[in-house]
Amino acid sequence: MKTKPHQNEERNLALLGVYYGGQRMNFNPILQPAGNEFRRRRKLCDIQKALSKDPPDVATLRRMAISEGGLLTDEIRCQVWPRLLNVSTEELPPPPGPELRVNNKDYEQVLLDVRRSLRRFPPGMPLKEREDLQEQLIDIILQVLARNLQLHYYQGYHDIVVTFLLVVGGPVATLLVDKLSTHHLRDFMDPSMDNTKHILNYLMPIIELVNPTLHDFMVRAEVGTIFALSWLITWFGHVLSDFRHVVRLYDFFLACHPLMPIYFAAVIVLHREAEVMECECDMASVHHLLSQIPQDLPYETLISKAGDLFVQFPPSELSREAAQQHQAERTAVSTFKDFELASTQQRPDMVLRRRFRDMVRPEPGNKAVLTKPRTNRLVKLAVMGLTVALGAAALAVVKSALEWAPKFELQIFP
Repeated sequence: MKTKPHQNEERNLALLGVYYGGQRMNFNPILQPAGNEFRRRRKLCDIQKALSKDPPDVATLRRMAISEGGLLTDEIRCQVWPRLLNVSTEELPPPPGPELRVNNKDYEQVLLDVRRSLRRFPPGMPLKEREDLQEQLIDIILQVLARNLQLHYYQGYHDIVVTFLLVVGGPVATLLVDKLSTHHLRDFMDPSMDNTKHILNYLMPIIELVNPTLHDFMVRAEVGTIFALSWLITWFGHVLSDFRHVVRLYDFFLACHPLMPIYFAAVIVLHREAEVMECECDMASVHHLLSQIPQDLPYETLISKAGDLFVQFPPSELSREAAQQHQAERTAVSTFKDFELASTQQRPDMVLRRRFRDMVRPEPGNKAVLTKPRTNRLVKLAVMGLTVALGAAALAVVKSALEWAPKFELQIFP
């Protein structure tokens, strides 16, 4: 007898499977052709319900963004991306004046990069329309930098900004990129590349844990991790030619921990194991192969696997391997607990109140959480008790900030 979705929830979690739209999914859910349209309509309905709540149900929106197909359309992304970043779009910034570009230290470099970004715009777009968008792209970048003097422009930043521009339009893109730049992207916008290189250092430990043979081959080849730099700092926007794949990954990354792009980079390398092992074991050959991402990757499968790896090997367990004597408070990862809490509740002032309470009266249980060894993975999932319809790995990824953020106090980047 087939079990209904709302029955035996603990059993379903224990089996690492949940239901969506009346169909049981396994740990790495792949939708079958039959019933796809029904599940799509069901997902659209769930998203609209989450958006209509007051405050919006951001936890559900995160789960929808992670699950197969992501947020489905750009129209939905226009509504959901601001919620994922806890950005109000009620008051949009005014158009910038010409003074924004006058004597701006970043203008010339931004202009050069934007002029080289033709491939990021839809093929066949009229010249005038593309030129207008390029001008908007320049202004968005300069506005964000002007508002956040602690941030430093880097080549590749425009690849991220143009994605937001094409999806949500200039004014909203300015707000979203501003928030993203001070959170997920903050480490890339430091004066030096120290934190960026440190984040890249998570790549090889993940590969070693999953496939020691492949890891050892790459170590012998001395390929390093620089091949993944453009993947990381552009959220793969620079290396993927199909815009649909780019925005699908942005759905995933916006809903997840700031380090999720490096997990996704790892699953790409692991997916290409056979190709890598067939290479000559030297830096030039392996670097050349890995720096060229195939455009026909099974993105949904890789997204699911990245979520699996995040659950199995959370950042707190990899940090010792990747550590480079960095203080935790210098990285975007260390601020993610407050950011995720704010975006979940849609009440930014509540984060400040909670932080103040914690400073005045620390919770006695914090020490136990910090020093407690990793509990059984199934127990974690069962304790979460989430009954939304997607894979158990995705459920854990959604809750990653609250699950592992306390461990940041142990200096994930010691």
